[in-house]
Amino acid sequence: MPQAMPTEHLINELQSFGVRLVDPKAGADSRRGGAGPSDHKAMTIDGMTVMVPVHTAPSFDSPYLVEQPDAFGKSRITREGLVLGEVSFPLQPRFYGLTTADGVPYSKIAVLHGRDVLATTVLQTCIRYQSRTKTCQFCAIGQSLAAGRTVKRKTPAQLAEVAKAAVELDGVRHMVMTTGTPSTKDRGAAILTESARAIKAAVPLPIQAQCEPPDDDAWFGRMREAGVDALGMHLELVTPALRKRLMPGKAEVPLERYFTAFEAAVPVFGRGQVSTYILAGLGDTREAILGIAQRLVAIGVYPFVVPFVPISGTPLESHATPPAAFMHSILGPLAGMLVSSGLKAIDVKAGCAKCGACSALSTYERGQALRHGGCA
Repeated sequence: MPQAMPTEHLINELQSFGVRLVDPKAGADSRRGGAGPSDHKAMTIDGMTVMVPVHTAPSFDSPYLVEQPDAFGKSRITREGLVLGEVSFPLQPRFYGLTTADGVPYSKIAVLHGRDVLATTVLQTCIRYQSRTKTCQFCAIGQSLAAGRTVKRKTPAQLAEVAKAAVELDGVRHMVMTTGTPSTKDRGAAILTESARAIKAAVPLPIQAQCEPPDDDAWFGRMREAGVDALGMHLELVTPALRKRLMPGKAEVPLERYFTAFEAAVPVFGRGQVSTYILAGLGDTREAILGIAQRLVAIGVYPFVVPFVPISGTPLESHATPPAAFMHSILGPLAGMLVSSGLKAIDVKAGCAKCGACSALSTYERGQALRHGGCA
């Protein structure tokens, strides 16, 4: 169906404004609270599966409407009566109906992100979250635990069992393992290492692990040896004053420690297999984000820039999402930077950058590559 705007612009708009759904039950269940993309719903637009806000304040008043799916599961996206494109919804995964050998529903161990990504928070508690003077102001890691939708600690055996089923029943292609930060100096690397080893013994699934930089760079080799294919160490914000105000506990690990960790990790995992998550719209300027991105790309780190989406129940629940024009001003140049340097989302083995659902960045990359005669 013809669209009134390029796909990357449409996705950018939807992630900024959110959407209203005629049928909120279409496709896989959406999710409120917790770690990772929350208050979103997975939708597939022009072959790209993206996470679009549906439970946020801006989405309730969004000018974009997704109509009732037809008999083939297709819906139309409209704005003021103008049809902009088609959307379909990934279906509820079959592995959600199963229970582990020790009696825990699979959906409390790991969930489906996007269309084919298995995601889990191995440790659902965090030393940063336990104090309002330390917590990241945008984080909701404790909400799903408090609501009984997950368990505090997923064991290696549970993760291996669920991962194997997700691959066999639902065609999952890669996995994201994140963790709340424990009190240990490895900052979660140890539990990610033991979890990856168990999963890889059960199923050959590419894995991204995510944690803060550990105290000892030797952990990168240990994680890689255990089966971790890609690593995420997430900056979230790039301006020191903003980091101190909005994520005071995590800001105790300085930016320079992140960069020494990036420099140590890239030779272990490879160029493009180390990434960082940057939240745009919380005060970092376009110039600050692109400046840090340029420094990261030079090292071989993929900067995954996503629009901030407020989550209900957090201190920033009323903070506005960034305007689509602001995201466009970042994602366009960033995509060009990535394509020209050879750090493309399609080449990442596992994780958020490969999935790409929380940002239009990979769609911008695809557009840049096609315009320059390369492969999407």
